Amino acid sequence: MAEIVVAEPSIASTSNTQTNGRGGYGSNNNGAKSFYMKSITSGRDYVPEPFDSEKLPVTLRSEIQRFLRVANLIDAQEPRVACLCRFHAFVVAHDLDRNSRGRGVRQFKTALLQRLEQDEVVTYRKRKEKSDVREVRRVYREYKDYIIKHGGESTLENRDALIKAGAIAAVLYEVSNTLTKAAGTQGNADNDVNRRSEFYDFNILPLDQGGVHQAIMQLTEIKAAVAAVRNVEGIPFIEEFTNQKPHFDLFDWLQNSFGFQKGNVANQREHLILLLANMHIRRSNKLANTSKLADGVLDDLMKKFFKNYTEWCKFLEKKNSIRLPLSDPEAQQYKVLYIGLYLLIWGEAANVRFMPECLAYIFHHMAYDMHSMLMGATILSTDGTFTPAYGGGPESFLNNVITPIYEVIREEAKKNQNGMTDHSTWRNYDDLNEFFWSPDCFQLEWPMNKEHDFFYVDFCEDPKRKNNKGSDKLKTEKKTEENDEEMELNKDDESTEEQPKPKEKKWLGKTNFVEFRSFWHVFRSFDRMWAFLILSLQAMIIMACHDLNSPLQMFDTPILEDIMSIFITSAVLKLVQAVLDIVFTWKARSMMDESRARKHSLKVMIAAMWTILLPIFYSKSRRKYTCYSSQDGSLFGEWCYSSYMIAVGFYLMSNAVNMILFSVPAIGRYIETSNSKISSLLSWWTQPRLYVGRGMQESQFSLLKYSLFWMLLLLSKLTFSYTFEIKPLIGPTRQIMSLGITKYDWHELFPKVKNNAGAIAAIWTPVILVYFMDTQIWYSVFCAIFGGLYGILHHLGEIRTLGMMRSRFQDLPLAFMNSLIPHPTKTDKHLNRKSFIREMFQKLSERQMRNGLVKFVVVWNEIINSFREEDLISNREVELMKMPLSHDLLSGLVCWPIFLLANQLPVALSIAKDFVGEDANLSKRIRRDVYMYIAVKECYDSLKDVLDILVVGDMERRVISGIVNEIEESMWKSTFLKDFDLSELLTLHAKCINLVELLVEGNENHHTKVVKVLQDIFEIITNDMMKNRSRTLDSMNTYQDTEGCLTTYFSEPEPQLFASRHSIHFPLPDSDSLNQKIKRFLLLLTIKDAAMDIPSNLDARRRISFFATSLFMDIPRAPKVRNMLSFSVLTPHLKEEVKFSTKELNASQDYVSIGFYMEKIFPDELQNFLERMGVETMEELDDHGKEELRDWASFRGQTLSRTVRGMMYYHKALKLQAFLDKAEDDDILQGYETIERGNDTLNAHLDALADMKFTHVVSCQLFGSQKTSGDPQAQEIIDLMVRYPSLRVAYVEEREEPVDNKPIKIYSSVLVKAVNGFDQEIYRVKLPGPPNIGEGKPENQNHAIIFTRGEALQAIDMNQDNYLEEAIKMRNLLQEFLPRLGKTPKILGLREHIFTGSVSSLAWFMSYQETSFVTIGQRLLANPLKIRFHYGHPDLFDRIFHLTRGGISKASKTINLSEDIFAGYNTTLRRGHITYHEYIQVGKGRDVSLNQISKFEAKVANGNSEQVLSRDIYRLGRRFDFFRMLSCYFTTVGFYFSSLISVIGIYVFLYGQLYLVLSGLEKALLLEAKVHNIRSLETALASQSFIQLGLLTGLPMVMEIALERGFLSALKDFVLMQLQLAAVFFTFSLGTKTHYFGRTILHGGAKYRPTGRKVVVFHASFTENYRLYSRSHFMKGFELLLLLIVHDIIRRAYRNNMTYVLTTYAIWFLSLTWLFAPFLFNPSGFDWGKIVDDWKDWNKWIKQQGGIGIQQDKSWQSWWYDEQAHLKHSGWGSRIIEILLSLRFFIYQYGLVYHLDIAGSNKTVVVYVLSWVVIVVIFLLIKVVNVGRHYLSDNYQLSFRLFKASLFLSVIATIITLSYICQLSVKDLIVCCFAFLPTGWGLILVGQAFRPLIQGTVLWKFTRLFAQAYDFGMGVVLFTPIACLAWLPIISAFQTRFLFNRAFSRRLQIQPILKAKKKHA
Repeated sequence: MAEIVVAEPSIASTSNTQTNGRGGYGSNNNGAKSFYMKSITSGRDYVPEPFDSEKLPVTLRSEIQRFLRVANLIDAQEPRVACLCRFHAFVVAHDLDRNSRGRGVRQFKTALLQRLEQDEVVTYRKRKEKSDVREVRRVYREYKDYIIKHGGESTLENRDALIKAGAIAAVLYEVSNTLTKAAGTQGNADNDVNRRSEFYDFNILPLDQGGVHQAIMQLTEIKAAVAAVRNVEGIPFIEEFTNQKPHFDLFDWLQNSFGFQKGNVANQREHLILLLANMHIRRSNKLANTSKLADGVLDDLMKKFFKNYTEWCKFLEKKNSIRLPLSDPEAQQYKVLYIGLYLLIWGEAANVRFMPECLAYIFHHMAYDMHSMLMGATILSTDGTFTPAYGGGPESFLNNVITPIYEVIREEAKKNQNGMTDHSTWRNYDDLNEFFWSPDCFQLEWPMNKEHDFFYVDFCEDPKRKNNKGSDKLKTEKKTEENDEEMELNKDDESTEEQPKPKEKKWLGKTNFVEFRSFWHVFRSFDRMWAFLILSLQAMIIMACHDLNSPLQMFDTPILEDIMSIFITSAVLKLVQAVLDIVFTWKARSMMDESRARKHSLKVMIAAMWTILLPIFYSKSRRKYTCYSSQDGSLFGEWCYSSYMIAVGFYLMSNAVNMILFSVPAIGRYIETSNSKISSLLSWWTQPRLYVGRGMQESQFSLLKYSLFWMLLLLSKLTFSYTFEIKPLIGPTRQIMSLGITKYDWHELFPKVKNNAGAIAAIWTPVILVYFMDTQIWYSVFCAIFGGLYGILHHLGEIRTLGMMRSRFQDLPLAFMNSLIPHPTKTDKHLNRKSFIREMFQKLSERQMRNGLVKFVVVWNEIINSFREEDLISNREVELMKMPLSHDLLSGLVCWPIFLLANQLPVALSIAKDFVGEDANLSKRIRRDVYMYIAVKECYDSLKDVLDILVVGDMERRVISGIVNEIEESMWKSTFLKDFDLSELLTLHAKCINLVELLVEGNENHHTKVVKVLQDIFEIITNDMMKNRSRTLDSMNTYQDTEGCLTTYFSEPEPQLFASRHSIHFPLPDSDSLNQKIKRFLLLLTIKDAAMDIPSNLDARRRISFFATSLFMDIPRAPKVRNMLSFSVLTPHLKEEVKFSTKELNASQDYVSIGFYMEKIFPDELQNFLERMGVETMEELDDHGKEELRDWASFRGQTLSRTVRGMMYYHKALKLQAFLDKAEDDDILQGYETIERGNDTLNAHLDALADMKFTHVVSCQLFGSQKTSGDPQAQEIIDLMVRYPSLRVAYVEEREEPVDNKPIKIYSSVLVKAVNGFDQEIYRVKLPGPPNIGEGKPENQNHAIIFTRGEALQAIDMNQDNYLEEAIKMRNLLQEFLPRLGKTPKILGLREHIFTGSVSSLAWFMSYQETSFVTIGQRLLANPLKIRFHYGHPDLFDRIFHLTRGGISKASKTINLSEDIFAGYNTTLRRGHITYHEYIQVGKGRDVSLNQISKFEAKVANGNSEQVLSRDIYRLGRRFDFFRMLSCYFTTVGFYFSSLISVIGIYVFLYGQLYLVLSGLEKALLLEAKVHNIRSLETALASQSFIQLGLLTGLPMVMEIALERGFLSALKDFVLMQLQLAAVFFTFSLGTKTHYFGRTILHGGAKYRPTGRKVVVFHASFTENYRLYSRSHFMKGFELLLLLIVHDIIRRAYRNNMTYVLTTYAIWFLSLTWLFAPFLFNPSGFDWGKIVDDWKDWNKWIKQQGGIGIQQDKSWQSWWYDEQAHLKHSGWGSRIIEILLSLRFFIYQYGLVYHLDIAGSNKTVVVYVLSWVVIVVIFLLIKVVNVGRHYLSDNYQLSFRLFKASLFLSVIATIITLSYICQLSVKDLIVCCFAFLPTGWGLILVGQAFRPLIQGTVLWKFTRLFAQAYDFGMGVVLFTPIACLAWLPIISAFQTRFLFNRAFSRRLQIQPILKAKKKHA
């Protein structure tokens, strides 16, 4: 068979899924065959249908799927071979599961047997050879010959055919080999068949023999890297291995020596080859060098891989195990082996990858073993082979090294109980890894001793759980109770199992750090900051008390001595810190060395000593000075000191060393990183000796910059605090202390306290809290100032509008050349950063300019094409925006985009038409606008070119040439205005338009019209415009007259000018370039004002403006693609949308359909899409069009398909750039698209380069289970891989395998790609167990990170997007990883654009908030503060740095909830440098509804509260210098803690005011002030308005808007945001942050909160809002409102109303916001129909009983138990704090009962006791009613009603009696409500805290019923005003307007969306 046609794949199923493996006959093949033969019958008709190869049992899929797929592929051409492939699949399946125990195996075997029965006879007759063996061999040889013949070809079709042929040949090889063995003819088999198959599945590099002809294998750098890996010369034990494989290499040797997995070896082999190849090409100057790697490549790689390992060995004072020989060839081999060994360890380490020093320990011992092998100094096993110390055999490394460590991690994580237990009771990843920071880790020995305490996991009962026994006894909580019982039983079982163990093991406990739940962590981690603030406050109070008139007065000895008393406070704070260190590390004492324990004790003793000595010295020597008089004329004069001052001097001596180390960072860095004894001694006292956190000092210049920033900030803050907060209160404080007040309005509990201490505390405490909080406000102010200045200096926002871009467009090609085009002479190694100012003056050669111009045009056009593909612009806009690619570019003639030249020609014609003056003036006027001149010149040249092509007659051409010459001669002589009448220009313009329109149509029937138009143009020019007639026309007329004399009367007359058929060439030649030129000419003639706003799409404008701006920014020069750094993108995916389904696009019952939503939100883009599809309405779309519509909608949501499309732009950009690097000018002028389609060899080469540089791996964790269950998402993921061939998907496969007749779950990491339309398994790496031990996202990333490639890794979230124009700049960004100024960054921060802010106001607010953080915020963090971390994706990681240091995130459960930022912490602690770059951006989606935003804010607040407890924050806070520590605090947890302080400040202020008014102190003070005419007292009592300064935190957002869009736009947007209630939104968000931050630190309960990424606007029910915000906002809002009302009622008699309003207006706003914001921002929140539905739903929810299986959204009872879950697992310490906080609700009752009329003037405690009697009576009445309802309501309804009536009448009678006897008034009843309602709520909170003690009693049931009543009452109070407002239609319209004002301004249709929702609801 000379040539074969590779079969096309059949469609076996709509669900195409696949994995790969190797199958074959087992030991019982003959039995299987006989079993099969008995089942064969020949009486059935043959039905040639494909057998379903996709829906297979999970236990068999990887082994048999490939055989069934190939059978379907070749069934039509080779039916017998297809039948044999299916038969082979059956035999393999039978061998794997002979008893059909696996799920679905029996059904599969039955179906396959039935198919084999159908196929047997028919296919046997069609066999072409004598035997089945020969038949299979024949087909195998045909496919093999085809591959050999066409392997070197690179056409696109051939590549697909070769891939299919390779897959078929590989399967046929296995089938043929097995048939040969079964037939007993192995000795006679062909050599081809007996050899290993040459075709197998590969990822990027086809390293088998069959792939040598592929383009990527022809690259010289790949060849050099492969040669290095395959160099096995001189390796011991090589002989026994080389016979097994034709290409035996160093990785195979490592596999056979150490028992690594086959998939891991194949994966890491390719990994290392690509790394070596990419580094080789950058070092190699000559591409011809193919034999060996460039010098230094392996040295560089060794430094990167083993820097952490060598530092670890140095830290532990151990000699590293890397030994290199002296000879170069052998040393290179050893280096490859060491790197390969580390990669194989890392690739198989699974969850242990999070423990880098543990991996270093493993590598240390295995490298030593390997060196022993290489040196021949190892003991061989009995069979003469090497066996590793931990045992041999397949997968021995996984089973014997990784699995034991993994089991420890897993068992410890189980103790976490999903975050419900204390962190101190279990060891997380950090604890286990830090065990290897101590020399004690070597006690584990090698192989590791499993009896070591490290492997022991203590399952003792958590003390909290012990305290909570009996807390789950309610019937309504049966499920929880059963779980607890099971847990207790399990623990009992475990304890009984542990008893018989002979050796008692010890749980090692925490290592180095214990994560206690305490707010003291904030002080302990940032103690220097708090000490500074406290001491500064004390010093300022002392200075204010001394009434200083000048700052110099503070140096007076008495004043200075008093100020120096702050050091007593300092000593106390140090004592507190020392005690906290002991308390917080107590549970880690077992892992603490003796020196550290001694140091803690010594610190406590020294701190205690100074705490005692300093007060003694101060008290005894105060005002007792020793004075010295200096010489006359001295500056100081007399100076005095006391013994206390000398003691302070000695106290401060310990800080002198720290000051020196701070001032000279290099010394500190050396001391911390050195192992010398002097350095150890110097650092021993200050910091514990830890492996991380050493040497983090920045350069001297950086230190100067951020120190200056903070000194200015602190100076401003302290000056403001002293002037406006502290000094104004000193005078009133003295007056209050001097006033003697003895009469109170209540029973004073502490009447003997003097100086009115309560009033002073009430006044000063809020001010002090503001003092501690307002540094955050000052940081925001300085962030706005410095961030704005930095942005201006770096050209940010230079091009903000289309007008700006038009004015700068001519500069773009030069900027493009200077940044995005590789330098033609400099090597990439010597490329400098581009400075645009410098490059502007750098002269480029003419050839470079032209070449760069051509490349700019190509790239610009590709960007415009991508806009069109994304439907951002229309076809017409494409024509207006693209630049023609012609040979004129090589001559320097640029045809600028038409949208720049729009309306220029008509304006120029209008100017010229009426112009009077000289030619020079007209020319100057035209040239004043460069685009006008370009338009005129291009139209003139185009008209000449068109006429040159159109007119072919000799006479006509001579006439036109003559006229043109006359015109140009006139212009050259500057007599154009004298020679020509320009008044007819517009007429000429119209005729030219007619002509070009006819030429574009090209209709042959219009020949006469063309002639007439030409004649009209000729006449207009010659007759109307030329004043002196045309010389050419005169000469032509003379010639015609002469000829006319010879013409007879009967002669045929000559045709008129242009009238002859041969005079013009019409239609014009059909040429693409000519057609484009004509169309462009027509557009130039016709386009007017409309094109000035091109592009009309706002997103297209933003993107193109940012791209233009970025070209002028500080950006490194681009290297060639071949020389750039390689990188990968990793995207984790769980259950998020891949694509919107057809069902989602159509109307649903719950939400507006996504299709309808998209249609209304993106109307212009929908029209562009329909235009691209060639239809006018969506109803006209066919099936393909509907699928495209799904894609169109999905690309506008937060879907995986959008993310993948965006990231695959990198591949497209790299191909484009590689083409521009490689192609010559003539090739480029043909067009990139033409080359890509027509030159398959070049295209294959470009693909190879792009694949070598870029990989995108999506970690679809559930892909395997989705395939098994038939989830449509699985097929959608496969479709993505088919669409983007370079995309890879990694997933975790879970399957059961029988071991000892028991099913055991086996987990594997699998990588797949698309082959032949299916998913093809490439690598499979078995895992030690389920990977999800810790947090889900980092574990998902971790399992897939082994499949990534390159030197950089970009972490991309599922809600992100990318753009082609940004992808083009990626190779520039990667250059940032190269060393610069001695620093090599390890993380590159990128800018983000929030693409979800375009519709609703909430989305807009969130977008601006996020944008300000990811731009101006991070800009300042990176420089000058040098404190930027990793805040989530899309940062770019130095991949090798991070894979050797624990990965790109941390994964410990709960503590690493905000997993991303811990990567930044880890990088910084390990001396990594993090930068931020704004010349490139990616898109990012955010939540758009209030509930989604609140869940996100809650998740982030939870994560920040866990960060407070973490060791990372502690180490950063303690090991940074003072100013970097401040930066760290205020940009991480400090923001949330300051927010918490601000809210606490409000509560303290109001409760202080409540104390003053209820006790009567305020009234008495004001009366005294009036008597003594003291006006400052009232001012002091209202001084807490500083709490309202928080609005300044929004300043950075305004600054960033101003920077990027202009100050007027910023002002406009700011005003608009306030009108749309932005202040309400941000105030509400403050409540979310503070609630979840504070509660999580106190009680725990942090968890991931899925927000969903729905794009649809929908109405949230009242019940849902109440569930979400009841405790976080509503309860606090009601409390604040009650405080304000009570305060207002009591103080009205004596206080100025205006003062009260000014003092409390912000708090009224806060309380009302927290109560009603969810309803204001709820779409259709005031729609009456929705209100009615919400009320019904609310009543149903509040009354529904809870129980097992009833979710919290269905029942109040279930929600209530879930809402207090954090208390259930909380310790008694936190419960006591909760109880103490609840006591504040009893203040109301205590204070208000003394203001009742019934109390009169009685101020004794009896009044308060009687009030409790009233409460008890009320409780008894409620209880009596409930008992009566229980016993009487069913059978004695009438009696029950009479009983209730009698009770009611009794209560009324009692009230009336009291009103007559005791003067009980109506006001008293109202006041009693205000008094008793808070008391009831306080009792509920106390009951919840005491739940473990009262659960199961009547008190707990009563607490629940009481809480239900309170929730119902709060719901009614909230619902009433909403329902009232819903009656007014204008309210609903107003709400819609402010919610969707952005949409209205874009003329989007929001009302139809809301109406559609109403209709479908």
